[in-house]
Amino acid sequence: MSHQFDSTVLREYDIRGIIGETLGPDDARAIGRGFATLLRRAGGSKVAVGYDGRTSSPMLEHALVEGLTASGCDVVRIGMGATPMLYYAEASAEDVHGGIQITGSHNPANYNGFKMVFQGRPFFGADIATLGELAAAGDWDDGVGAVEERDVLDAYVERMLTALDGIDETALADLRIGWDAGNGAAGPALEALTARLPGEHHLLFTEVDGNFPNHHPDPTVEENLAELRALVAEKNLDFGVAFDGDGDRIGAIDGEGRVVWGDQLLMIYAEDLLPRMPDATIIADVKASRALFDHVERHGGKPMMWKTGHSLIKSKMKEIGSPLAGEMSGHVFFADTYYGFDDALYAGVRLIAAAARLGKSVTELRGAMPAMVNTPEMRFQVDEARKFAAIAEVEERLANSDSQVDGTDGVRVTTEDGWWLLRASNTQDVLVARAESESEQGLARLMEQIDEQLALSGLERGEQAGH
Repeated sequence: MSHQFDSTVLREYDIRGIIGETLGPDDARAIGRGFATLLRRAGGSKVAVGYDGRTSSPMLEHALVEGLTASGCDVVRIGMGATPMLYYAEASAEDVHGGIQITGSHNPANYNGFKMVFQGRPFFGADIATLGELAAAGDWDDGVGAVEERDVLDAYVERMLTALDGIDETALADLRIGWDAGNGAAGPALEALTARLPGEHHLLFTEVDGNFPNHHPDPTVEENLAELRALVAEKNLDFGVAFDGDGDRIGAIDGEGRVVWGDQLLMIYAEDLLPRMPDATIIADVKASRALFDHVERHGGKPMMWKTGHSLIKSKMKEIGSPLAGEMSGHVFFADTYYGFDDALYAGVRLIAAAARLGKSVTELRGAMPAMVNTPEMRFQVDEARKFAAIAEVEERLANSDSQVDGTDGVRVTTEDGWWLLRASNTQDVLVARAESESEQGLARLMEQIDEQLALSGLERGEQAGH
């Protein structure tokens, strides 16, 4: 017995494909067999399995469990829920050594995939490649695993509420917040959570529906926040919080309807955390605003710029013991009094806690941030074989210039006008560009530099590629 995966499915941070075309039950079974084999060889024996609200998820879950048990691992089925609930099930139970969530994240409804954690660390990159090698060789252990079901929702909600420990209840009693679950997997947990939070809560689209009838569940795209913005305006709420399809990425708007982007949320969380943990290193990805890095320094922390990708950031946090990290894409990781994984529901509670402790509303905190002019994340198609080479050429050309260049992940160049970034996506055949300045004129000059570098490598900022 061996199995061949479609070449597009095993990716850098997770496994993802199109149901019926590149991904199906046989793939799920092979993932289970490979994961269980690696876990047993590393001394583990029990895996938690959860799944999101997509119509194809139950079928994949069934096959995955078959694969895991056929290679001798016991399985704890936690049922449908948000990805962070699966992470919680793995992190909080001493008898569980790994976890797999079946989820298509924020991809279109016909996609699905797998996010994995292995003995408390993210399972990605070389680990995922190994699953492909084991499958191709049929190099799987055999065994008979047992299956049990465990309801973790109440314990998970209870654990998230600890974020409000020590905060005066009266400071929270008048809160009025809007929440948009986007018909994603976080809906049931959000209902249970808000029922126990102080204040008044208005919920949108908590009914799990894998066809996403109301809007696409990606809170980093502004048009997907339209209903939440309307709700906040109509009911005059303090702020609004939105989730992606599997609940590990947060989006937010303040009381005036302004988006609070991923790096701006991190500014709020950092300002709240640093008085308690002075000198802490706070990590953000290379797409984050300079305002964030300055803000962390100003409040006594050490800012660190790191590579984009939730698995890469989680690994770096663990390595250096950082209590807080985040990405522009809305992944936020808390490891001060939580487990270090990305959990948008918990991040929502931490936003409430931060505003209460700082004695300022989210609207005030957002209003105090410097007004930067920046581009959205620009993504354009570049041949897979060409994308990393092009970035290397840019780096080489700039090495001899007086530009200030950071090569952590692609090329981030700082000039008097601000900064610009060019990097190759790890998951698609695209280059990503972004720039930020304090003025429109400065931004235009930065864009000229990007275009000039692309032209020197025979490329241009052509058709925008989707996610």
